[in-house]
Amino acid sequence: MIKDYLNIILVEEDEGKRIFFENIFKDSKIAVRANVLHHIQSALQSLAEEDIPAPEILWISKDLTEKYASEFLSEIKGDIKFNNTILVIYSDNFKNEDKDEFLVKGANIVMELPDNYNDMKKIVNEIIAINWQYHTSGFNRNNFIMKL
Repeated sequence: MIKDYLNIILVEEDEGKRIFFENIFKDSKIAVRANVLHHIQSALQSLAEEDIPAPEILWISKDLTEKYASEFLSEIKGDIKFNNTILVIYSDNFKNEDKDEFLVKGANIVMELPDNYNDMKKIVNEIIAINWQYHTSGFNRNNFIMKL
């Protein structure tokens, strides 16, 4: 059954970035239900709960994943519950080898945060729109990767 919204989980410690993302999600033309978590450990605990549905998009700050990258990515990608979850790793300071490493470890999208809100809003909305197309069409998400 196809829902008429996307479930999104955002994991971000920085309050300013959380507010930017929350405002973008709220203003999106595509309906989203966003759950915002502050720590990667709380994300792992929340996602492990049986009654919590897997999100269509999981946004995680690179700064959080550097500490727990192997554990977190292997846990998410190793769980069949998350087969249709698009994993977005984002940061405002990527090195090219970082982007490639996250893609190899299982991220679907690596996104460099722009330096202004309007560009960030445009990119986030593009990611939501592309995922909405995958969600409504039934396309296979397993082969979907993107660098922004």
